[in-house]
Amino acid sequence: MARSLNKAIIIGTVGREPEMRFTPGGQPVTVFSVVIPQAVEGVPDGGSQQEEWFNVVARGGLAEMCKQRLSQGQLIYLEGQLQTRCWQDRDGERCFRTEIAASEVMVLGDGAGDCPEAAAPED
Repeated sequence: MARSLNKAIIIGTVGREPEMRFTPGGQPVTVFSVVIPQAVEGVPDGGSQQEEWFNVVARGGLAEMCKQRLSQGQLIYLEGQLQTRCWQDRDGERCFRTEIAASEVMVLGDGAGDCPEAAAPED
């Protein structure tokens, strides 16, 4: 039988302040984003960079920890699985959103000077 793996591991800065909500069953869910600057190929060091933004969802006790301990600009280590949600918008169009369902989050630093000045991408 073939084996498969769905695991994401990233180190980046918290790009959007964590927001906590609750499911109808009362389970806490915290959403935030993580940004990772990436050097542009062919541009010497110190040149242009592009950014890769990741949407993150944490549930249960991890959701509570993320809401309490994380803030914009902090450097974090994150593990989780990629998941894609699908829904219909008000106009009946199908929408998709890929995000990381966090299973482990560790704060690596306060991120002073690490967070890019760019605004969070539009949803």
